[in-house]
Amino acid sequence: MKLVELNKIFNVHYGNQFDLYRLETNELSDINFVSRSSQNLGVVSKVSMFNEVEPFSAGLITVTLGGTYLLSSFVQQDPFYTAQNIKVLTPIKPMSFSEKIFYCNAISANRFRYTSHGREANVTLNTLLIPEEVPSEFLDVDVEQISNLIVSEKSLNNATYELDAENWQYFSLEKLFDIQGTKTTTVLELEAIGAGIFPYVTTQASNNGVENFYNFSTEAGNVLTFDSAVLGYTSFQELPFSASDHVEKLIPKFEMNQYSALFLVTILNLEQYRYNYGRKCSQTRIRKIQIKLPSKNNEPDFEFMCDYIKSLSYSGSLKN
Repeated sequence: MKLVELNKIFNVHYGNQFDLYRLETNELSDINFVSRSSQNLGVVSKVSMFNEVEPFSAGLITVTLGGTYLLSSFVQQDPFYTAQNIKVLTPIKPMSFSEKIFYCNAISANRFRYTSHGREANVTLNTLLIPEEVPSEFLDVDVEQISNLIVSEKSLNNATYELDAENWQYFSLEKLFDIQGTKTTTVLELEAIGAGIFPYVTTQASNNGVENFYNFSTEAGNVLTFDSAVLGYTSFQELPFSASDHVEKLIPKFEMNQYSALFLVTILNLEQYRYNYGRKCSQTRIRKIQIKLPSKNNEPDFEFMCDYIKSLSYSGSLKN
C-alpha cells in the first residue's frame, strides 16, 4: 500500500481557535463547538454565530493536535466552530463518507508517534503519511447504511420533548450524589483472578471507561464514575465493577435508572473543556461542580430526563 503525505489528499488548515467561554451557548443553534474531546465527535456544545464568522461546513474532518486525545479525528455532521489546537481537513477530491471514516482511522492510528505536552502534531500533521487509496474491502462496508440503521432504532417513547435550558436550574453535585473514591485495583491482580463479567473501569475517556472484564468487583453498580486524573470524563456503571487509580464514584441520593443516568452523564461530560493537565478535575473540584438541569418545584425533574432519553431514536436499543 503506497503512503503519501496528508496534504496530498486534504487541504489542511487551522480551525477557529475559539474559547468556548467567549461564545454564547445556544441549544437551538445549528452550529456545534468542537473541542479536543474524544467523545461525541469532539462536540461539547451548540453555540450562536460569533461576530458574523461563518462556521466550517458539515462533512469536513477535525483533528486534535495536542492534549490527552491526540489525533482524535472525526467527520463533522453539522456546521461547526473549533477550539484551539485543532486542524480542519477538506478533501482535495470528492470523497464519500466511508472514505472519510477510513482516513479518520488512519490518522488516529498514528497517535503513538506523539505525546501530550511533548511531541505534539501541530507542525507535522500536514506531512503525516497515510494510505494513498482506501482499500476496496473497506469501501464494501456501507458505513452510512449502518449509521442509519443505528439512528433509526425504535424509540421507547413517541412523544417529542424540547430542551429549554434557559429555564433550567443549577444543582450542586454534592446535593445529588455522595462523592467517594474507589478502591484501586491493578491489572496484575485482576489478570491473576481471571476474566469474568465485571467491568474494570479506568480513566480512559472511551468505551464507557471500561478497559476489560474480570471475575472480581470492589464497587456496587448503578453509580456514575468520574475521572479525577485529568478531564472529569463521566460514565454510568450499571454493574458492580473494579477500578484503577483516580476513578471516583458518584452514588446517587435519588432513585437513578439508566435513563436519568445517561441524561446526567451527557450534561457532566460537557464540563470537560474546563480541565487539562494543568487544571485537573480533582475530587475537590468535583465537589464544587454545579450543573444545570430540568427542574420542577425547585428540584431536579428526573421524570422529564427519563422521558427525554426514551424519546430519542436510539433508545429502543437500551436494555430495559
